[in-house]
Amino acid sequence: MRVIGVLAAVSAVAAFAACTTSDRAASDSAAMTDTGAMAADTGMANVATSDPDINVAGGGLPAGFMARTDRADAPISGAKYERSGDAWEVTTGPAHILYSPTTVGNDSYSASATIEQLEAPKHPEAYGIFIGGRDLDRPSQAYTYFLVRANGDMLVKAREGDRTRDVIKWTASADVPKADASGKATYALSAQVTGDAVKFMVNGKQVGSVSKAGLPTDGIAGLRINHNLHVKASPVTIAGG
Repeated sequence: MRVIGVLAAVSAVAAFAACTTSDRAASDSAAMTDTGAMAADTGMANVATSDPDINVAGGGLPAGFMARTDRADAPISGAKYERSGDAWEVTTGPAHILYSPTTVGNDSYSASATIEQLEAPKHPEAYGIFIGGRDLDRPSQAYTYFLVRANGDMLVKAREGDRTRDVIKWTASADVPKADASGKATYALSAQVTGDAVKFMVNGKQVGSVSKAGLPTDGIAGLRINHNLHVKASPVTIAGG
């Protein structure tokens, strides 16, 4: 599948006001295209037709941030970011990554953000953070991403160009909170990069650890949010590195 980056930034005048499941057996291959990756991240087969994006009117991005949608035909204007204290209330719209080019981690560092699910989606949808981003506006894009969903699962994947591969397949964890009866849940997420490993944390507890070898870890860090969600997300911050 041809991959075309969707890159957007909003001017400072707009600022925040204008303010981006288990894999099915058929999706267990080592790599897949952008649309296949989104299907695996959501747990939906044929996601483009069976579960279309519900775009949001009046969408836009925070000033100084950029985004790239998973699908070339999905406009980032279908995702809406509204300032909420030191975070954003986010409604999607298309699955995408959001990042500032100045949020960069190298060598040993920790990338962190907090995401709150504000209401239950139609089915469990994923959200989280990515690290090691490079060429994010090009077909050669690469990054490592760490996702959770409100049924208690976590996932780690690596993207290389228009393909992704599993690092940790969707795995249930007692330390990944499930949403309450109202559909709400809170996740303080971090990816801690050391000399030889990457550790993944949820609410201060380690839920996974993998070898650093072969993974994109040096580069831009940001948010990854799947489609048709209503969440509150803080910008990714870097400590060290």
